[in-house]
Amino acid sequence: MPTDDGGESHMPPKYSVCFVAAASAAILFVSTVFTACESGSTADGADQNNAGAPILSELANATYEGIFDEPVRLAEGRWEGAPYVEGGASRPSAGLVDDFVLTGDLDGDGREDAAVLIWESSGGSGTRSYLAVAGRVDGAVTNLATDLVGDRVQVKNGFIANGLIVLDLIQTGPGDAACCPTRKARVEWRLVDGTLARTATRDTGTLSLEDLYGPEWVLVRIGQDIRTRDASRATLTFDAGRVTGNGGCNGFFGTVTGEAPGKLGFSAMGTTMRACPEPDMDFERRYLRALAGGSNYSFIAGRLVLDCRTEDGMVSMVFERDDVAK
Repeated sequence: MPTDDGGESHMPPKYSVCFVAAASAAILFVSTVFTACESGSTADGADQNNAGAPILSELANATYEGIFDEPVRLAEGRWEGAPYVEGGASRPSAGLVDDFVLTGDLDGDGREDAAVLIWESSGGSGTRSYLAVAGRVDGAVTNLATDLVGDRVQVKNGFIANGLIVLDLIQTGPGDAACCPTRKARVEWRLVDGTLARTATRDTGTLSLEDLYGPEWVLVRIGQDIRTRDASRATLTFDAGRVTGNGGCNGFFGTVTGEAPGKLGFSAMGTTMRACPEPDMDFERRYLRALAGGSNYSFIAGRLVLDCRTEDGMVSMVFERDDVAK
């Protein structure tokens, strides 16, 4: 299948990529809610834990090196150090980026490993992302290697193929403000002798609305209102200047424009007129009102984020790809 930049895709079978549905993480990612996501599972949970890839609950409580001078041990996905100044509010912190786990054999031992993202803040305006690999060593989940991905880098997609970790990134290009990267790149890492080595970096163009085309995006949350799996399914699809979708009850359609990378606007919006139970109708009205105020788009750990102007101020809506949501 073609990739975003017209080349051949190396996307492995769906089971080898696992994006875990949860709340967005703090700083760039809000509070973490963990759901165990397992690869190569067996009927015996104990066997899975001993032989399979580390699961998310284990990764959220593992120790990681290469982020600060000293190793960082996460507790339920987060770590905080002592304040820089006694009694001060500024302190180093780090955490597991939820929604994102890749699994595959990275060290050639025939067993599945896990690749995750760790965010790190030293109290300033930047938030750095690290790629960390964990596997089982003598039955214990162990951080095998860690490498810096970048400061305020967006991860559009990721997968493991042929022993390589591949991330599609949006990072700062010439003239970009640090907050608002627009340059796309495909970066590959290989685990070599306990080190994550970058083996290739390829520029793949400038961020545009076309990066939203293709998948059906399924709504995960509006603000802090998380959609459950049994809730009405709200969706969004982009194609050649048009936007269509479903609000959970009615279908909708309209026009989308993007005058600059990361910017968009919706117009000429219309919907069908089906009546549904009031809880669904109320959520649909909130969804469509927020969507009409869409102004910016970005990516967090494979998810699409739309920033929308509403009467209550700016609201972020988070979507995941349909092949992940199923």
